[in-house]
Amino acid sequence: MRGALGLARHAGQRCPQRRTGGPYFGNPVIQQSSNPDIKKQAMAMTLDRILQSQGFGTRRYCGDLIGAGLVEVDGTLCEDPGARFEVDGLRLTVDGEEWIGHTKAYILLNKPVGYECSQRPRHHPSVYNLLPVPLRQREVQAVGRLDQDTTGLLLLSDDGQFIHAQTSPKKKVPKVYEVTTAEPVTQEQVDALVAGVQLEDEPAPIAAAACEATGERSLRLSLTEGKYHQVKRMVAAAGNHVEALHRSAIGGLVLEPTLALGDWRWLTPEDLAALTRKE
Repeated sequence: MRGALGLARHAGQRCPQRRTGGPYFGNPVIQQSSNPDIKKQAMAMTLDRILQSQGFGTRRYCGDLIGAGLVEVDGTLCEDPGARFEVDGLRLTVDGEEWIGHTKAYILLNKPVGYECSQRPRHHPSVYNLLPVPLRQREVQAVGRLDQDTTGLLLLSDDGQFIHAQTSPKKKVPKVYEVTTAEPVTQEQVDALVAGVQLEDEPAPIAAAACEATGERSLRLSLTEGKYHQVKRMVAAAGNHVEALHRSAIGGLVLEPTLALGDWRWLTPEDLAALTRKE
């Protein structure tokens, strides 16, 4: 964003009609009120707080953006920081950048090779560099991790409960990996991965939820747990080695081939429901 806060105000233009009825962020006494008009108004947020919640800066900075005539709501200039709207689905233009409001961020990223899933990477760029500044400023976190040389489906969110639910081993939601191997895949190796292979420092054999050969040197492996370098270690224990690794699905959510490496998109309600399906 340009951040040109010294621009003159645009005279003669007003905020669009205030939209209410979204998520509640106010006083619980108001929330419990029997008056629907009071509840509707309370359930909205002021525009400066909305911009702050979306990652555009501090509340004061967001107020300056609004006052400088740099914020449009649903295509109409709005210079009132106190105008109230519901967040989800709100169409914003902030200093020329178009944005759709989301109370919580649920992101799908097609991770490329050469990025670490860390805010403080050691040897490679951070995967967070692939996200726009507002998402980084609202501190989305990777839901689990992929190694720097692994590509594919990576979830990110600023919803702590969602992150905990998705990473909990109790959920046993399968994660599907496309594996390219150094040597030809044999049926004995597939059978061993399904039956369970012994990994170093593990008390019992670890088995894949499903495994099938997809080519001479490729297989599809499904896991319901996420141990350190698990796919690579399991394939090595079965007598082969991983040359390339790509995560293609989590539960019923499949990474679409049209999303380019390094690109991201918002998860839809249908996507969120698909994450819990054990397909």
